[in-house]
Amino acid sequence: MRGWMFGLIALASQWTLAAEMPAGREGDFVLKNFHFRSGETLPEVRIHYHAWGTPGKDNAVLIVHGTGGSGSSLIRPEFSGELFGPGQLLDASRYFVVLPDALGHGKSSKPSDGLHAKFPKYGYNDMVEAEYRLLTEGFGVKHARLIMGTSMGCMHTWLFGEQHPDFMDALMPLACLPTAMSGRNRVWRKVVIDAIRNDPAWNGGEYSKQPPALRTAVGMLWLMGSNPVLRQKEAPTRAKADEVLDAYIAQNLPQDDANDLLYQVESSADYDPGPGLEKIKAPLYAVNSADDLVNPPELRILEQEIKRVPHGKAVVIPFSDQTRGHGSHTIAVLWKQYLQELLQSSAHGD
Repeated sequence: MRGWMFGLIALASQWTLAAEMPAGREGDFVLKNFHFRSGETLPEVRIHYHAWGTPGKDNAVLIVHGTGGSGSSLIRPEFSGELFGPGQLLDASRYFVVLPDALGHGKSSKPSDGLHAKFPKYGYNDMVEAEYRLLTEGFGVKHARLIMGTSMGCMHTWLFGEQHPDFMDALMPLACLPTAMSGRNRVWRKVVIDAIRNDPAWNGGEYSKQPPALRTAVGMLWLMGSNPVLRQKEAPTRAKADEVLDAYIAQNLPQDDANDLLYQVESSADYDPGPGLEKIKAPLYAVNSADDLVNPPELRILEQEIKRVPHGKAVVIPFSDQTRGHGSHTIAVLWKQYLQELLQSSAHGD
């Protein structure tokens, strides 16, 4: 009975989203002779995207997903369903909204396409360059209204603000810190990297079936993605904890590839916006949540570093029954009031 009820609720949410969301479209933009900062080059790099609305003067909105996700992972009632519909903050009848699959993710070019571990080593700077070129070369965007991102996309947002300070009216990084990888954020990534690289079945990236270490990597993603209170409610006993984790792994393991995940996690190595925060010109609202295991607020890095951003504001959403730890970045009702403030404070008659 419970599963049937939840199924109806989920289906109703999808119907509501479909009814309110304007029609979007999918496509691919091919970057020719893409040069990676590693010194490697690919003759073609494919960047897949979902888009809503029509490009116009200063109406482009770029939203980048988190590690292991894709543009389609943000097409859900609690995110796009709260933002893109008629009268909503990013109403697609007014804005041109682009959700790319970041380099190495989704339907964009990635190791599992065929090059495996011979795929060029990419970093966040390469990914931001591809996203910038998607907007400017693919869609002819000369100036963006808003750059926004969740988790990995949050970090891309900080880099966008530094590398292209005159390109956007506003920036909204959700769930990250403006500093190089360290502490727990680095450690969970290293656990994933070491598990895969040290698994004999990985075979230097040339495996015939997914190496067992991929299970460890997927389990680590589950561990870091929520908050302890919610996890305790989901798994109040040892048996239930095993059941919940096994179910998550069983659902996600078939969708993952060890090389793709390895590259995705390693790509954060070149992320370090710290030295250039003063270069950011656009108004910026950085939003984290108090129960985020990846970016624990007790470090107070965000509050300290935001002082160096000329038009920056830091928000830490208090823990509540609605927050989901690191996953709070996708629950728009938690932070869309700050998006409204940001759009109003950076408006130029739009």
